[in-house]
Amino acid sequence: MKLTQPEFAELALTKKRTLIDWEKGVSSPTAPQLAAMANAGVDVLYVITGQKVEVQNLAPDEELLLESYRQLSAGERRALLSGILSGQALGGGSGMEVSGDGNRVAGRDYKENK
Repeated sequence: MKLTQPEFAELALTKKRTLIDWEKGVSSPTAPQLAAMANAGVDVLYVITGQKVEVQNLAPDEELLLESYRQLSAGERRALLSGILSGQALGGGSGMEVSGDGNRVAGRDYKENK
């Protein structure tokens, strides 16, 4: 993931010293720490067993996207996800706000007629 030990320790909800103990086999991560790692994109099965999970049935563009995402720093991942979720990373970001009742979701339930 190209993170420093302090960066990785932070995303794993621990300290650098604890991370070093994991690397030496002195101790192991807890379930909440593994969950935090998984949320950050770490292959926790690999952490536990040493076996990599192979993702199958991805289109070539999906493989490229996933590989590129994995090469980003934690901060870059957060910024990218924020941009995607706000629509800015997709050329959107028009500043348009959609509101209403009935639990409608813009882009899914709302279609603008142009």
